[in-house]
Amino acid sequence: MSVLVVGMSHKSAPIDILERASLDVEEAVKLSHLVLETPCVTESVVISTCNRVEIYVEAERFHGAVEEVSRLLAEMSGLDRDEFVRHVYVHFDEAAVAHLFGVAAGMDSMILGESQILGQVREALHSAQAESTVGSALNALFQQALRIGKRGHAETGIDRLAPSIVTAGLDAAGPVVDAPDTRFLVAGAGTMASLAVRTLVDRGVDPVRIMVANRTYQRAHALVETFGVSAVRWQAMDVELSAADVLISCTGANGVVFDRDRIAQSSAGRPMSLIDLALPRDIDPQARELDGVDLVDLVVLSQLAANAELAADVAQVRQIVEAEVRTFLAAKAASHITPTVIALRTMATDVVASEMSRLESRLSHLPEDDRAAIRKALHRVAEKLIHTPTVRVQQLIDGPDDLTYADALADLFALDQSAVDAVTRVGDKS
Repeated sequence: MSVLVVGMSHKSAPIDILERASLDVEEAVKLSHLVLETPCVTESVVISTCNRVEIYVEAERFHGAVEEVSRLLAEMSGLDRDEFVRHVYVHFDEAAVAHLFGVAAGMDSMILGESQILGQVREALHSAQAESTVGSALNALFQQALRIGKRGHAETGIDRLAPSIVTAGLDAAGPVVDAPDTRFLVAGAGTMASLAVRTLVDRGVDPVRIMVANRTYQRAHALVETFGVSAVRWQAMDVELSAADVLISCTGANGVVFDRDRIAQSSAGRPMSLIDLALPRDIDPQARELDGVDLVDLVVLSQLAANAELAADVAQVRQIVEAEVRTFLAAKAASHITPTVIALRTMATDVVASEMSRLESRLSHLPEDDRAAIRKALHRVAEKLIHTPTVRVQQLIDGPDDLTYADALADLFALDQSAVDAVTRVGDKS
């Protein structure tokens, strides 16, 4: 059994392709169940964020699994085969483990080191647990990834560029965000919208200057109770849009919510900053052509991220990830070996018991103490024979890939190399 990941992200696909491939919560859950119907997949976890969609599976066979998982992801995303193949990536076994650990540590994010992905990985795992699509293998992998993500942020400064994509968007919008009279409109009331409101409040923005609009008014009102902001019904949002200096949109809609004409009517030529954190886009990119309108979206943020340099922190996080990958794979290999070691010890015990049973009739004239001494001697011989290989097998997990069977046997039993060479010479002469 091995871990396999099939996916695409901002690194492999342009924003317009990611828009079409993005999955909402229900679609992600559906996909996680569909892949389990394939005969070679036993576990699945789907990560779907604003800049990536990935499905992790525990698979019995690589080729069968990658073919079926890729087909299902392509169908769910609505991309044709050529588009999908051009932008998809596949990682298997060690590469898949390293990829997830890097994702959780913020190394694969659009905003290098952003911590929001850690929560998204956690949500993906919790969803899989709730849907019973994850088992012991992927659960252990994702739990380790979460620990690595926390460690990377705790031990390095990798997240100093931006703790989240929300913070990056606000920073990119410029001084207007921190001006004392700026009015904000947040469109949406999901996880991203909640994070946006929390970030604004943490930056010192008076909640009175923050308005939240959502199609489901009750969800918007929940942010009112949590942060003390105000809420407006979706149907009346244009009134607040006309008064807002900054629009932060993250609705999760399937298409554009704020087209060029709607923004033009609301801005009426006055300065207005738009922050689009949604995928698919909420705000028409053509809105940036309007006088006084500044649009920050995922395309802008990806360009800013490409110019960021955190070389020392990146190198440190990579070292953490590489070390954790080795530790995880070694533990996984050891867990596979443990049943074999137990079976070896059981076999040795059975052999001793069988031999003693065979000898009992011939040793009946001996006192019980002598027979007990013979039993102990046999057990000691068996124990000494299997002790070295059971210890060395753990060490060989990290051994060289080109180790031959002969090398492995010599190493397992700690054979004297001169004795091996002598036997070889004798064999050559014959």
